[in-house]
Amino acid sequence: MTDVSNPLTQRLEGPAPVMEVAKDLIRRTALVAPVLIVIGAIFWQSAGAASVAYAIAIVMVNFLLAACLLAWAGRISFAAMGGAAMFGFLLRLGLIFLAVLVVKDAEWVEMLPLGLTLIVAHLGILFWEMRYISGTLAHPGLKPTAKLPIHTSSSESNHETTGAA
Repeated sequence: MTDVSNPLTQRLEGPAPVMEVAKDLIRRTALVAPVLIVIGAIFWQSAGAASVAYAIAIVMVNFLLAACLLAWAGRISFAAMGGAAMFGFLLRLGLIFLAVLVVKDAEWVEMLPLGLTLIVAHLGILFWEMRYISGTLAHPGLKPTAKLPIHTSSSESNHETTGAA
C-alpha cells in the first residue's frame, strides 16, 4: 500500500500524456524529414541525404524512447519518473553517441550533415512542439482542439421547449 500523503510514492493513473506528445513529435519530425533529406542531398549528394535520414531516425527513436521511459516509470512512482528523466537523458545521450560512433567511418556518412541534423532536428522539433503543448493540468499533454459550439437562437429554443409553432 502506498502512502497517499507522500507525492513521491504516488503513481500515474490513466493514460500517459507523454506518449501523446511523443507521437505528435514523431509526426512533426516525419513532416519535415523530406525537406531536410533534400537539403542534405543538395549540399552533400547521396551521402548527405543518407546521413540526414539516419540522423532523423535517431531523433525519432530518441523522442520515443524518452516517452516510453517516462510512461513506464510513471506507473511505478513519481520518484521513479524523475529518476528515469534524469538517468534516461544520460542513457539516451550515450545511445546517440554510440549510434554515431558505429557509422562514423562508413562511406555513406557525411559527419557535418549528420551532426547538424541531430542538433537542429532535436531543438527545432521541440521548439515547434511547444506551441501545441498544454500548460495546464486540466488538459495534460497536447492542447485540446477547439470545437465550435452550435448555438441556436433563443426564439428557436423557446419554440422547442414550449411546443409553439
